[in-house]
Amino acid sequence: MSDIAAAAATLRQAAHDKTERIRRITSQVKMLALNARIESSRVGEHGRGFTVVANEVGAVGEAIARLARELDADVDGRIVGLQEQVSRLVSRAQGERLVDLALNAVELIDRNLYERTCDVRWWATDAAVVACAAAPAAAAAAFAERRLGVILSAYTVYLDLWLCDRDGRILATGRPDRFPGLRGQSVAQEPWFREAAALASGDAYSAADIRTESRLGGAQVATYCASVRQDGEAAGAPLGVLAIHFDWEPQARAIVQGVRVAPEDRARTRVLLVDGTQRVIAASDGVGLLSERLRFDRDDPVSGVVPREGGKVPAGDKLLAGNKGVVAYHRTPGYETYRGLGWYGVIVQGAG
Repeated sequence: MSDIAAAAATLRQAAHDKTERIRRITSQVKMLALNARIESSRVGEHGRGFTVVANEVGAVGEAIARLARELDADVDGRIVGLQEQVSRLVSRAQGERLVDLALNAVELIDRNLYERTCDVRWWATDAAVVACAAAPAAAAAAFAERRLGVILSAYTVYLDLWLCDRDGRILATGRPDRFPGLRGQSVAQEPWFREAAALASGDAYSAADIRTESRLGGAQVATYCASVRQDGEAAGAPLGVLAIHFDWEPQARAIVQGVRVAPEDRARTRVLLVDGTQRVIAASDGVGLLSERLRFDRDDPVSGVVPREGGKVPAGDKLLAGNKGVVAYHRTPGYETYRGLGWYGVIVQGAG
């Protein structure tokens, strides 16, 4: 597209140069015709025939000059129109590229979090976990904690795993040394626990929006839960809840910083993940996490490109025009059985 735009600009300049040369030549012709009429008038009757020729030469020069003006205006108008079309195509292609990058960011996190939903449902059937939930004696709790610790040693993306009874009391954790004193605490009033306690079967799971967890040092977490059931069976009687706390901030940062923005655009580009309320939950520049709310209009609830200052983009407008840049977004499509939480991948790009 940029090559076409450059070629159009070159053609426009060439047309101007050529018509300007024609104007100079016709000016010379008209000057010669004027001189010829002057000289023919001096010789009187003998120069009358030459006067007719001089007048014809002047008329031809004027016709050529008029044609040059028309050609210049026509070519210039057509080239300007071509340049505008190319500019719109370039802007549209750039906008679509940004939307693709936004989709890429949210798809990567979706696939990552889908695995978390698989993890929690699988680990909720672990024999040690089920046994502790069924009969939470000290020995069973100690064994469950060792088992959760083994899981955490292999899955470094988690901060901690909590086994809770049906009343919301923490029975066992995976990192009692790092986060001491959690056993016996109640999480019964936590929204994520209440949602998990109401799950209909062992095949179901719950997912919470990103939040800070004071019991885990104020870390940003994505909490996924599944119900622990009798004998580890999906249809078994509910015994408790397993909550797994995904270490959100470093994992999400790696994703938004890994989106392939062109090197020349990186300084003016923010790659973001925002939740359903447009709260920033991940940012390539690390700014505004869990505090900034990104305001942008969404005529299309799934994807689009809008001016950075907000408002609608009229059809045919240059999407990247203006000094404030654009916001490109794409809603989570979900992945496999993970439907997502209404999050968006967002690219905020200032004008180049």
